Amino acid sequence: MPRLASKIEAILYLKAQPLTVAEIAEFAECDRETAAEGLLELMTDYAHRDSALEVAETPNGYTLQLRETFHHLVQTLVPADLGLGALRTLAAIALRGPISQTELVELRGSGAYQHVPELVELGFVRKRRQSDGRSYWLQVTNKFHQYFQMNQLPQEFDQHVKAKP
Repeated sequence: MPRLASKIEAILYLKAQPLTVAEIAEFAECDRETAAEGLLELMTDYAHRDSALEVAETPNGYTLQLRETFHHLVQTLVPADLGLGALRTLAAIALRGPISQTELVELRGSGAYQHVPELVELGFVRKRRQSDGRSYWLQVTNKFHQYFQMNQLPQEFDQHVKAKP
């Protein structure tokens, strides 16, 4: 059976988004205290490795991410050519996410229907069907955070999201 720290590493990698200790404990099938100990062990392991990755605490939880010294590679190796409308739609998803596609269209207008597939294809947005099957939940991915080098968007950007191109 793998070490708990290795299991947590796999969970953070597969989820590719910040997770709380409670969420990690749920996925690891252990209590919160044990998950916190495993997370601390994993963070210590990464702190002593010469690795491009690190486990970091963000305002939304813990995430496996690229170390800051390698962020320049993201723009070089994963360039994004997004128009203003798609960028505003992406900002709306980042600020409000997870957000239903229906809410997004109400906020951004029908142009969001063209932006979402592009953002999903670029890997910035994850789309999953809601339980009632009527719409989709949209949220930004770890790639979004790595590419734009941010863990949380400042609230002053919220006013720009509502502007339609």
